[in-house]
Amino acid sequence: MNSLELERRLIEAINAHDLHRLLDCYSPDAVLVSPAGTLEGHEQIAWFYEQYFKGFPDFKKTVWLEVPCEDPVVAEWTLTGTHTGPFLLPDGREVEETGRRITVRGACMAYVANDKIITQRDYFDQLELYSQLGFGLTDLGLPGT
Repeated sequence: MNSLELERRLIEAINAHDLHRLLDCYSPDAVLVSPAGTLEGHEQIAWFYEQYFKGFPDFKKTVWLEVPCEDPVVAEWTLTGTHTGPFLLPDGREVEETGRRITVRGACMAYVANDKIITQRDYFDQLELYSQLGFGLTDLGLPGT
């Protein structure tokens, strides 16, 4: 399987909210870096995706650009969903459902070895996400606001 096929398989598993298939795309000691922090290994990566699946039961990732290279795999995407469940913020606070719809643009880069993702970096604007949920900087209680 080439890296692009693996990335497509990961997107299918994400959109199906299938943690077993999703984790099968990652090496057991994979590292996922996102604006929310660094996650290491299957347990932490599963926890990360579970937070989005709980908070946004219709969570979907749509890839709209794939860079045709073998390694790293590079893609741009859009996340969509409706916030109808609890969502954990990086500081540990839980946000109750707002009923708001999100559309967040982002990009990712993944390195693959032995048909598994070993390192993935997701880039998206957390402020864009939080603004769409109805929070401003002062609402989140950030220092200096």
